[in-house]
Amino acid sequence: MILGEGPVGTQPVPSGPFVHRADLRPDSRGRAAHVAWTSVDAGSLALHILGTDDPSGRRAVERSRAAVEGAMGVARGSTFYLDQVHSADVVTADGIGWGGAEGPVADASVSPDGEQPLAVLVADCLPILLVDGLTGATAAAHAGRRGLLDGVLENTVDALEALRPAGARGTFGMKAWIGPGACGRCYEVPEEMRAEAAARIPELHSTTSWGTPALNLPAGAQAVLRSRGVAVERIDVCTLEDERVFSHRRDPGRGRFAGLVWTTGAGTDERG
Repeated sequence: MILGEGPVGTQPVPSGPFVHRADLRPDSRGRAAHVAWTSVDAGSLALHILGTDDPSGRRAVERSRAAVEGAMGVARGSTFYLDQVHSADVVTADGIGWGGAEGPVADASVSPDGEQPLAVLVADCLPILLVDGLTGATAAAHAGRRGLLDGVLENTVDALEALRPAGARGTFGMKAWIGPGACGRCYEVPEEMRAEAAARIPELHSTTSWGTPALNLPAGAQAVLRSRGVAVERIDVCTLEDERVFSHRRDPGRGRFAGLVWTTGAGTDERG
């Protein structure tokens, strides 16, 4: 059971590569799960916003990814990244990290034994991380408006639940962390889009602080996860308001930060 006696509360980080991090208590085998979200100080971790003829930019991203892995205590190049397309598709991490191949096209990933570090890249959408205390499986999901409406979170929970023994199906002992994203005070959308989204997930309905239609992505994600019986913790950081994280709406093209989930301890490549 990877959650051990229960999670240590998520903590803001005053400096360094993370804006928020939670370290869960080790289980009886000495394995501990961790979740975190990187800051702009960690650099952009996205390759997809670089030009095709920008080798220096690629090297900078690779250096940033390696430095973050050093702070995580995992092997360089071991983290599993995705080619995200705002889908509801979930894939299983195959043991090949970013140092060995391009990531598959999908918007959520699952590590069945929790051994492979997982990453999801965002800059206003939600980086959602999950840990199953029963099986030790972990997952990372990219949930923006389209993904939420199309069921990326339901599909991710289904994938974790399918890993449980037949007699232990359900979500008791499963927890999700909703990371920094655009909040309902800031995420302005057209009225038609708000109406469409709220018809599917009522909790998405919101209004900006200046009185125009908006979507509350964190509230919508929380409602979806809780409807499936998953325990939820929300990180109260708005990407449009907080310059410690990247925001596409505030500063298009500048970069992407990552939500990360990984384990350290017995059987993993732990590094300080």
